Formats: sequence, C-alpha cells, structure tokens
Amino acid sequence: MRLILCDNNRILCEALAAILQARGHRVLALATRATEGVAAVASHRPDACLLDVCFPDGSGLDAARIMRRSHPDTKILMLSCLTDPAVLSEAKKIGVAGFLRKDQKTETITGALDVIGAGGVAFSARLSGQPVRRAAAPAHEDLLRTLTPRETQVLRRIVAGQSTAQMAAEMKITTSTLRSYVKVILAKLGAHSRLQAAAIARRVPDREGATASSGKGWAHARKAAGTSGGD
Repeated sequence: MRLILCDNNRILCEALAAILQARGHRVLALATRATEGVAAVASHRPDACLLDVCFPDGSGLDAARIMRRSHPDTKILMLSCLTDPAVLSEAKKIGVAGFLRKDQKTETITGALDVIGAGGVAFSARLSGQPVRRAAAPAHEDLLRTLTPRETQVLRRIVAGQSTAQMAAEMKITTSTLRSYVKVILAKLGAHSRLQAAAIARRVPDREGATASSGKGWAHARKAAGTSGGD
C-alpha cells in the first residue's frame, strides 16, 4: 500500500517506516505534526494514513476529520497510547478504518493494513484491558446485511465447510483473493475465526430475505455451496 505516516515521535515514525517498507509497503512521506499530515495526504493521495492522536499543533482526530472530508478514499489507521474509550468512539464517528494501541506488535499493524486495504475495519477489541464500550451490539442479521453479495457467497461456503482451495476454484478466483474476502467478512462480523463467522451466520433465522443479498436462509448453505470441509 502507498502510505503516509504521521506520528509526533520522529524516531518511532522512521522505525515504523523502515519496517513497513521492508514488508512491501511504499511510504510516501513522514509527518510529525497534524498539519503536516493533512498536507501530506492532500499532496500524495495515499491509500492509507497511519495517524497519531496527539500532536504539538493539534489533535489527530481533527486531522482525521479533515482527511475524511477532503480525501475519503484514503483509509485512516489511528495509532495511539491513549486508553480512553471516548477517543475510540469519536474516531469511529469520524469514519476512520482502524484504531490500534501503539504497543501492538508490528504483525498486528501490518495485519490491520491488510484488512483495511481489503475494505474491512481494524479496531482494538480492548483499550488498556477495558472492553470497548459500544452503544449496542448489532444484531447478527444486521451484521450479515453489511456483507456484499460476493462476501455473502463466500460466507455461505464457509458455513458449508468448504476449504480455501475449493472455494477459490469454484468461484474462479485466486486463493489470495479468497483470503482477502474472508478477512473482510471476519472484520465486518467481529469474528475471530471462520468457525465463529459460521456460527453467527447459523443463528440467523432460516427465512426468505434472511440477508440483504440472498433469498435463502443460512440453513440452506450446505445445499447451495456443497459440503466439502477443511482448510
């Protein structure tokens, strides 16, 4: 991905840039102030911006708000040492694609970039050991309605127990593309595994219109997608 890194710590910014570039990402610019980050996004139009919350010249949340308004195609992944759930809540309202603590492993950050690059979201499940506070947990049926028709097709095959190779072959896509679909599905459903995603799908009542993109209930998934198992 083409990236802008914006963090108030220059050393951390440079270190993260080196790691991400070694893993195939292209870092277009570094910024240590909120205004510099906004300008860099406007100039380079990156795929994503990794953005701190606190800066000497202002708030990263304000910068994110400007970026989202002016350049909605740029995904924003916020990194912060702050543990206040209210900050995360505000970031979600702004429309950022992800929010992680700075003390996460590099693999977590690169994994989050993969998820948001595939169209998903990547938010920390916990802040300083505290569960993220949500106004209300979406109903399973509401979560399933967020899936695109293609994602719904993949989920039906997951429910049917098909392997990655079988799904990719029958859908005529690469296994890499298939795995990208799976990552997005897990992110949208808030699931940590294919098994959990399948369990969520099976809880939806078996009736016409059970999902926004399908006319069949989830109990028909095995008949529609086959019954081969394993990954």
